[in-house]
Amino acid sequence: MAVGVEEVVKELRSTYTSGKTKTHEWRASQLKAIIRIVTHHEDEIVEALRSDLKKPELESLFMRIGQRICLLCIQCFVLINGGRFFSFFFDLIEILGSTPKTQNRALGPAILYLQTQLECPVGLLCVFPVKTSMTTFPASGEIVPEPLGVVLVISTWNYPFLLSLEPVIAAIAAGNAVVLKPSEVATATSSLLSKLLGEYMDTTAVKVIEGAVPETTALLEQKWDKIFYTGSGKVGRIILAAAAKHLTPVVLELGGKCPAVVDANINLKVAARRIISGKWGCNNGQTCVSPDYVITTKEYASKLVDALSVELENFYGKDPLQSKDLSSIINAHHFDRVAKLLDDEKVSGKIVFGGQQDKTNLKIAPTIILDVPDDSLIMNEEIFGPLLPIVTVNKITESFGVINAKGKPLAAYLFTNDKKLKAEFIGSVSAGEAGLPFGGVGESGMGAYHGKFSFDAFSHKKAVLRRGFGGDVAARYPPYAPWKVQFLKALLKGNILGVLRALLAGNAVVLKPSEVAPATSSVLSKLLGKYMDTAAVRGCFQGNSCLMLSSGRRQSFNVAARYPRATHSLEAAIS
Repeated sequence: MAVGVEEVVKELRSTYTSGKTKTHEWRASQLKAIIRIVTHHEDEIVEALRSDLKKPELESLFMRIGQRICLLCIQCFVLINGGRFFSFFFDLIEILGSTPKTQNRALGPAILYLQTQLECPVGLLCVFPVKTSMTTFPASGEIVPEPLGVVLVISTWNYPFLLSLEPVIAAIAAGNAVVLKPSEVATATSSLLSKLLGEYMDTTAVKVIEGAVPETTALLEQKWDKIFYTGSGKVGRIILAAAAKHLTPVVLELGGKCPAVVDANINLKVAARRIISGKWGCNNGQTCVSPDYVITTKEYASKLVDALSVELENFYGKDPLQSKDLSSIINAHHFDRVAKLLDDEKVSGKIVFGGQQDKTNLKIAPTIILDVPDDSLIMNEEIFGPLLPIVTVNKITESFGVINAKGKPLAAYLFTNDKKLKAEFIGSVSAGEAGLPFGGVGESGMGAYHGKFSFDAFSHKKAVLRRGFGGDVAARYPPYAPWKVQFLKALLKGNILGVLRALLAGNAVVLKPSEVAPATSSVLSKLLGKYMDTAAVRGCFQGNSCLMLSSGRRQSFNVAARYPRATHSLEAAIS
């Protein structure tokens, strides 16, 4: 076992048991600390990403300011305050006062976006009221989210900063103690995360453990209350097997072969630019939701190849290996893995664009491969690199069969103007949701996060039923008479009149509706007087069923006092 892992988990367990992480104050302080990390260490974050992935600065800025970090910042505020306006407002003023002005301008759209995602109207420790059944009447029900305990987050290398902090934020916001294990492949980012979280966070409840396979193995031997893993399906299976030993729930954010189906009669230039942006513009294909392969018709394939070739040259020049706008492959191991897919004899002769390699700088040019055989290596594993096979079919609807013959992807894309084809695509293709919530299905993973769903991923939804001591019905207790069976059957069906008929079988009943609800009281008096046996009071003493109705408090008490032999009173239950 790696040195110290067991002691780390014991310390976190002790901190969580003390109740420290469940308090609003602790959660708020830790989330604000993360905001300070991402707003005060911009240059260090960009430099770490450049060191690990040769990531262009524009990509780092886009993913950090324009999209993710603003979302992270406002997620912090909203999760801290859960929609409580004034608390949210003053926290926002506080952080804006210590945030660079260049980032303040980006917060507005993120605030509006996050407000649309919130469903909890009460606060971080929000309570969601739910309806209860007749069997528990009178009672109220609610769902109370509570933290799971001590959780483990194992991050990945392709977006090493973002995909580490997002689940950590959710775990903290939900009130958990957390261990972050960054990817050892992105060494610069892993070192930076360990340094910054160690400086800014409460290290008795938030830990970073660096290392490779031995450290990860030691972590997986411990008992966790949840494991959140982002990475490959191969490692995902190892994580799931280790979690099963302790019956630990998991979120697995994996990948898969994400298809892009391209129909004819579309704006081909726009489609080509979007495919390029999703494939090569985000980490040079090293993204779990990037298009892994394209499907189009045989007659349209040449037009698609031409459009992609033109736009790729416009984006990255005639020699893309020299382009500073293209990320490198993460390391030599992954370079060799991708190169092996390209050197396959079933594939090498079908390259129609690109294919150049520079192992010294770990770069492979954007590569398009046409009519790739289904039994080739490239079509039987996730590429996770800058290669894009194009599969051709006779009819575009045949693409559904091609997709469904493989494992379920994390995302699937369709470029078409055909409404019928869109409906068939949605109904036929199963994939994870590349939005909110974000998560896979089948071989592309399990569980989901992003936005409110991140909070839910690290929370247990506890059911709470509240009942007073009034309204206790004798029919639920022995001895069980026939009228009790009828009563309970009617109760389970929600049949109020059936309940009353059962109670009236051989008994006299005084019903006193609540005077607080005069309209309901009046309606009950009218309807029950019309449909039920309202024989004279004298008949009650002779054993006949009767119903004495009263809409006023004084009158009802007089009735109850005058006829004490009435054997059932629904006053507590009805009111």
